[in-house]
Amino acid sequence: MSCGEPHETDCSEILDHLYEFLDREMPDSDCVKFEHHFEECSPCLEKYGLEQAVKKLVKRCCGHDDVPGDLRAKVMGRIELIRSGQAVPEQDVTASPATPQES
Repeated sequence: MSCGEPHETDCSEILDHLYEFLDREMPDSDCVKFEHHFEECSPCLEKYGLEQAVKKLVKRCCGHDDVPGDLRAKVMGRIELIRSGQAVPEQDVTASPATPQES
């Protein structure tokens, strides 16, 4: 998407990193670039508003579910493996094999 107008920061860059902006996972200097872009580009501002609304809706509807401790530990373990550069198994090696269901 592009509004067709020239901007200091291209619309495609804004949209490619929109979730990083929404989650505040970027440096403040980049956030300022995004805010400036939204001031002058209504299509990107509209997309930002839509994504922000969806994020709030998901948080409101799904934000109260407790995550089982073992699932959290497995996810955090995988993240640590990835960060350390180790190979991550394709299939969870701790999962028990599926048992066929009886008819």
